[in-house]
Amino acid sequence: MKSDEELIIALRDGDARTIEVIIDRYKEFVRKKAGSMFILGADRDDLIQEGMIGLYNAVRDYDAGRDASFYTFADLCVSRQMYKAVEAGNRKKHAPLNSYVSIYDDEKGSDATGDGSALLEKILSETGKSPEDMVIDREQTQILEQKIYDSLSDFERKVLNLRLTGLEYTDIARILGRDAKSTDNALSRIKAKVRKILQ
Repeated sequence: MKSDEELIIALRDGDARTIEVIIDRYKEFVRKKAGSMFILGADRDDLIQEGMIGLYNAVRDYDAGRDASFYTFADLCVSRQMYKAVEAGNRKKHAPLNSYVSIYDDEKGSDATGDGSALLEKILSETGKSPEDMVIDREQTQILEQKIYDSLSDFERKVLNLRLTGLEYTDIARILGRDAKSTDNALSRIKAKVRKILQ
């Protein structure tokens, strides 16, 4: 089996089929990365698509003489592309909603009873919680998240978002274009602030 680097060389030598091998080799990696970034509020399918764009960029820009292994370079490119999508999504977070899902519709788009009871009953049976409990839990979580968010600097917020995806501080530093020491310091400050809020 050819290494990633050998496949890149073959691709640049004109073997167009090797791109399919690379994509097949990395598609599960991109899916897992999208799953970890999903917690930041982005749509998983959109993140997978962005991740594939990042993978294409990695294939296009990889330089064996300058960069680390292709895997490391691809990880960085995929993470960066997904993070940019998450950042763009967060900027629109507080914009007015342009679509909604009615509680009066079931999965097929209509409720036979016409009163929305079928979908509402399904939601409640799946969660095992009363509507009041669900609202209270959500409100408390949002209040806590907002307190943490408000206590962080812009740089610290970016570092936290990337750390939540499972990236190490060295990778976060590369994505944000900062040095490893300042990124590690930011993580220490974040931990201290979160501990203080949770006390």
